[in-house]
Amino acid sequence: MTARLAAIVLGIIFVLLGLLGFFTDPMLGLFAVNSLHNLIHIASGIVLLAGAYSSLGSGPALKIIGVVYVLIAILGFFLTGAGDMLLGVIANNAADNWLHLIFAVVMLVAGFGLPDDDRAIPM
Repeated sequence: MTARLAAIVLGIIFVLLGLLGFFTDPMLGLFAVNSLHNLIHIASGIVLLAGAYSSLGSGPALKIIGVVYVLIAILGFFLTGAGDMLLGVIANNAADNWLHLIFAVVMLVAGFGLPDDDRAIPM
């Protein structure tokens, strides 16, 4: 497993979740979403895919998006107010907070722990 493969898989997952969110709310019967939430997932996926297929690199893309999702999870756990809106504009609930935290940990582990591409694996 490489950071590039992780970025590709996670990027596709984020884009698909973002698109799915436009058709279901709550997503999968559990996660609160709205248009902005969906667009953030799509943008996250695009950044991960761009990292995998550009000179940015998968490792840095995973680290950047991982840190962003840590911050989103923290905001969700501590600042989600009435109506389950994050910062007053992004649909959010407790299930979202935990999923964001899980995604953050996975991205950070992949970004810091995996080689960036197949050439980095010692033979």
